[in-house]
Amino acid sequence: MAPKIFLTGATGYIGGEALYSLNKAHPEYEYTLLVRNEERGKPVAAAYPNARLVYGTLDDVEVIEKEAAAADIVVHTADSSDNVPSAQAIAKGLAAGHTAEKPGYWIHLCGTGILTWYDAKHKRYGQAPLPEERYHDIDDIERILSLPDEAIHRNVDKIVIAANESPAVKTLIVGPPTIYGQGRGPVNQRSIQVPKLIELTLNSGFAPIQAPGLAEWDNVHIRDLGEFFVLAVEAALDPSKNSNPEIFGPKGYFFLENGVHKWSDVSKWVAEEATKQGLLPEPITREIDSPQLGENSKSVAARARKYLGWTPKGPSLKDEIPAAVAYEAKRLGKA
Repeated sequence: MAPKIFLTGATGYIGGEALYSLNKAHPEYEYTLLVRNEERGKPVAAAYPNARLVYGTLDDVEVIEKEAAAADIVVHTADSSDNVPSAQAIAKGLAAGHTAEKPGYWIHLCGTGILTWYDAKHKRYGQAPLPEERYHDIDDIERILSLPDEAIHRNVDKIVIAANESPAVKTLIVGPPTIYGQGRGPVNQRSIQVPKLIELTLNSGFAPIQAPGLAEWDNVHIRDLGEFFVLAVEAALDPSKNSNPEIFGPKGYFFLENGVHKWSDVSKWVAEEATKQGLLPEPITREIDSPQLGENSKSVAARARKYLGWTPKGPSLKDEIPAAVAYEAKRLGKA
């Protein structure tokens, strides 16, 4: 029998890319996709006619429980890092529908925003990262599993990790940093952080910087994230990997990164590119009060490379800036 995959977020940027990558690698899998309603599902059904669509929101816990119980693997990407009811429903459904001999696998999308907690708490905006703000996903796994409750996403992380208390459930959390590049999903193909920065730049006439401009994040191309989902699902179906506690279980916490950027540098790249494309008269940057551009998120993705053979190949964030600026300019009617 074909593996049964229950995926949330097919209309989203990350979920759409995950579905595209999975279906391309494994069209033989049986895909069940949660979408909000029939109207939202039309482009998904058109792109994936063999998939089964179920309708509901993330608060429709009975629907989610039922599908999680019936699936071999749940891939949760729809507001997954912050939505409590859906996480509780997945945990409950997987436990009810599986056994210790045949556990259900949960691949859960979080994000490295969780690592900004220290700067947020101490209002260290725009400052360079401290050495202790760097989290290596193998060497520092105990630190990652005991992040403070005030960290964003932490409340849902705890639900996912606790699900492993049932012998019928095995989890894997993936936390990507800044994601860039055009997605290949059926609806939303646009990321959040860099496009919002570009939009602000094109609308205000300058690129914003949170002084003193030293804050860093890591980054990953959307296609390399899509490839990770393929490797994670394949691992859940591979007896040599799905019983490895370094892959599935509380320690199965994966960061993804293939580059580093200062937000101030991204603003400069955007201003320069917007000027080249005739969208700004000159490449102006300006200091503003924007904590989102001033918090550090530093991760080391050793686990995916070591245990899943993840090998990112996407172009760099800087290389993608021209296309990203052109995309936003067209979307905003400025090109």
